Amino acid sequence: MDIETKIELIKKSPTEEIVTEEELRELLKIEEHPKHYIGFEISGLLHLGTLIICGDKINDLIQAGIDCTVYLADWHSFINKKLGEKWDNIIKASKYYEEAFKFYCPGVKIVLGSDFYYNNNEYWKDLVKFSSKVNLTRITRCISIMGRSEKENLSFAQYIYPAMQAVDVKYLGQDIAHGGMDQRKVHVLCREVFPKLGWKKPILLHHHLIMGLGEPAKKEFKDKIELVEAYKMSKSKPWTAIFIHDTKEEIERKILKAWCPEKTTEMNPILEIVKYIIFNKRKSFEVERESRYGGKITYYSYSELEKDYINGNLHPLDLKKNVARILNEILEPIRKHFETPSLKKIVEEIKSFEPK
Repeated sequence: MDIETKIELIKKSPTEEIVTEEELRELLKIEEHPKHYIGFEISGLLHLGTLIICGDKINDLIQAGIDCTVYLADWHSFINKKLGEKWDNIIKASKYYEEAFKFYCPGVKIVLGSDFYYNNNEYWKDLVKFSSKVNLTRITRCISIMGRSEKENLSFAQYIYPAMQAVDVKYLGQDIAHGGMDQRKVHVLCREVFPKLGWKKPILLHHHLIMGLGEPAKKEFKDKIELVEAYKMSKSKPWTAIFIHDTKEEIERKILKAWCPEKTTEMNPILEIVKYIIFNKRKSFEVERESRYGGKITYYSYSELEKDYINGNLHPLDLKKNVARILNEILEPIRKHFETPSLKKIVEEIKSFEPK
């Protein structure tokens, strides 16, 4: 595969930013299989934003010849008080994450944080070296990568988290550090600090964070990053998330209740699903509807569908019904994979970890 074809795959939706494309092109000239990593906190059931959006991007990278690693950050999960701060819960859930990503992203390498850190003296030395080059104010500005606010009463361990993530990049994402747009702050910090330590500066790859299904609040944000962090799909708001195990009926119920104002494309979560998931997987989107409302219509691009929606030629209800139908088709193989007794038991355990 030639370099430009690889770059097009890497740039393909849901990629939102590459820092920088010129550096990426130069990397691909000298490295046939550059090292990539993306890290995940272990925080419960996977949804469209975690497995599908991230997994689709990982699959693009694998196709482009990138050596991809999914890092299951169990220590970070404990530090950030996930799954009740119970280590056994986090380790059990990590097995579920590993199974899901291995199934959805064939060829990806899985690394567990506690395995990576064990007897890794060089990592801990580098953590101190990195920390010596940043002050508390700079670290505090990165706290949002954890889904936390600077105004919260945070533990001291949570202030160590950004530096740990940065040093993870040195070891696991030497060439390409990948994450959602919410991880941008710590990745940019890596590019600022690494050269001061004589470490290789990583190329950054950030993908779009798909919105949750709820109505956006009418409030102002200081920047785009803060906005996407506020509205991204999250398991902490289960009524606004489509989980990979949701049944056909659950998907329909959530989609039909979702925020989807008529003729409005901005901050419209249903259109986001069409743009970043359906058209990323399929060359066309067939809308089935009654003949009195125009009958069946097939769209061959998102822009074509968006134009019809703005002009009122596509009603929100028809859009929702068909998005629910196709999402069910996309998730069916994943649901089926987890129906084996051993995997089903893991899923049920994960569900039991959630606060009642």
